[in-house]
Amino acid sequence: MNTAMKLDWKTLCSQNDLVPFSGVAAKLDEAQIALFYLPGEKESLYAVCNHDPVSSANVIARGLIGDVNGEPVVASPLYKQHYALKSGLCLEDESLQLRTFPVRFNGDHVEILNA
Repeated sequence: MNTAMKLDWKTLCSQNDLVPFSGVAAKLDEAQIALFYLPGEKESLYAVCNHDPVSSANVIARGLIGDVNGEPVVASPLYKQHYALKSGLCLEDESLQLRTFPVRFNGDHVEILNA
């Protein structure tokens, strides 16, 4: 019998802690996570690293949400680079990327895959 590795989902917060169409910061172990909630969208919850690779500040959760050609993005609040929420890639400079994390709702809880 093939035994599958058990996935380690950790609760970050409750759905009530999220701000629709905005970001909030959460802490996972020592990492800062930026959570974005886009209610009504096909994919409504995203998690990326809160650390801005250009400014070296933990500010991505304060960025503005939008879309570029239908792709949901967050604009860094400091230097305005746009990062795709699905992949973390910077649209202006493909050498920059935010780490992304699998995230889900489990009832009223927001869970992130701790890998």
